[in-house]
Amino acid sequence: MLDGSVRLRLNCDTRIARRASRDLIETHMSSKRIAGSLAFLLFLLCSGARAQQPDAAAIIKAAIEYWRDVSSYAVFDMHIHRPDWQRSMTMRVWTRGDKESLVRVSAPPKDAGNGTLLLDNDMWSYNPKINRVIKIPSSMMNQSWMGSDFSNNDLAKADDLIDQYRHTLLATEIHNGHKLYVIEAVPKETAPVVWGREVVKVRDDYIVLEHAFYDQSNALVKQLVTTEVKMLGGKMIAARERMQRVDKPDEWTDIVTREARFGIPLPANTFTLANLRNPRE
Repeated sequence: MLDGSVRLRLNCDTRIARRASRDLIETHMSSKRIAGSLAFLLFLLCSGARAQQPDAAAIIKAAIEYWRDVSSYAVFDMHIHRPDWQRSMTMRVWTRGDKESLVRVSAPPKDAGNGTLLLDNDMWSYNPKINRVIKIPSSMMNQSWMGSDFSNNDLAKADDLIDQYRHTLLATEIHNGHKLYVIEAVPKETAPVVWGREVVKVRDDYIVLEHAFYDQSNALVKQLVTTEVKMLGGKMIAARERMQRVDKPDEWTDIVTREARFGIPLPANTFTLANLRNPRE
């Protein structure tokens, strides 16, 4: 038989052990609640960061639409440089929406009248010397446009960068006080495009500063680089651009925009084969 003092001591020890056990459980539960709260807070912060991440596809679309506007008219000089010769032409270009474009050479006199018409995904060229309109077949889309470093595809397939590619924001940089979004565009599996991928650098005001083209082996083939930005037609635009192949450092084509107007009314017959052949503006 246990005496009273021993029983009292045991009861006290039992109460102490129970209290210690409850404190331990409560401490453990409190730690779990704190850890859960921290994890939830971290989740919310990460989710917020993801929600604020710029949409790469939307940036590409906005950049293309920014240059085109609802409609546009521009005058530009194209300078083709080769090691043993140079050639310059002045051109006028009209655009409406994302499916209609007309480019016409106005100088020098020997090239004046040559034109290119783009309707949807179709492309026609006109040569006044033979007075003939020719539809450019798909087999010729990768050929040089007007003898320059631009291809027929570069003119006709600008919308492919929106519709036929998946876009990823690779980085955000700072350039002359502007945010610069570095976006990778990878063709969709069934996309009818020639490039393995493209990397575009777009300023936060939707001016494209650089456009790099990579082949199917991920080798850089050519780059379009903006070398001057200025105000024309009421907004900042890429006023001087250079297209150059990586394997031909002594060859390039510069596009220098001299005049630009945006959101202007255009005659209904502007983007027609008849107007391509016989200008009425």
